[in-house]
Order: sequence, then structure tokens, then C-alpha cells
Amino acid sequence: MRIKHSLMVKSLARQRTVILFFSVLIIVPLGLLTKTYHGPGRIWVNYSLGGVFYEIFFCLIVAIIFPAARPWKIAGWVFLITAVLELLQLYHPPWLTVLRTFWLGHLLLGNSFSVWDFPHYLLGCLLGGSGIYVINRIFKSEKYLKNSN
Repeated sequence: MRIKHSLMVKSLARQRTVILFFSVLIIVPLGLLTKTYHGPGRIWVNYSLGGVFYEIFFCLIVAIIFPAARPWKIAGWVFLITAVLELLQLYHPPWLTVLRTFWLGHLLLGNSFSVWDFPHYLLGCLLGGSGIYVINRIFKSEKYLKNSN
């Protein structure tokens, strides 16, 4: 009985990882689409909404890499690190300027500081942490364990 429970827990952990991974596969295109959107509210979508998806993306990645980490701890660390990255946009040493010339460097590091990015980062971390919390609850609930037998 103990072995069966152990296998069930490993299976649930794999299923959780798969759900998180597929969530990343949904979030990445949504975030990239905010950079090419041309409809109503284009400026806000292009320059601010992407920050929400950026934070959710990093929350999901950290949850995959560190499955035992608590969702709110993940969200807090992601917010802190991305806030530091935002502040780094005020700093323009040559090596950082070179990194920002590449598409991925510009996408991840940005190039202009905006205090208005912080509320979007906070919202993204709250949504990311909430999503991870819900996924964790689903895969740890006894009801789910009983139904998967």
C-alpha cells in the first residue's frame, strides 16, 4: 500500500509539472502578442500588459524548477528580482547596453525605466502565485487522490 501511494504521489507531481509547462506554453505567446498588438489601448497593451505575463511566466518557471517552493514565496522572489531588473534600466554600463541590443536581452531586461511597471509586476505575481496555489491544491487534495485510483 505504501509503494502504491508513493507511485501515486510521483505521478501527481509529474502531472502538476505538465500542467505548469502547458501554462508556460500559453503565457509565452500571449506575452509576445502584447508586443505586436495594434488595436484599442495599443500603447498600454504594448508597454504595460506584457509585464503581467512576464511575471506569470517567471512564477511558473520557478514553480517547475523548485516544485516544493510555496506559491507566495515564489511570487515574492519573482517580484523582488524583476523589480531589481527594472531598476537596472536606470543603469547603462556598456556590457548591459550590449545585452539590450539583442531581441531576447531587450525582452528580458528592458531598456527604459517606468515606475508604472511595478503595479503590473505586482498583478502578474499575484496572478502567477494564485495560479500555482490552485494547481498545487488540486494535485494535493485527497478528493483528487481518491478519484485517480
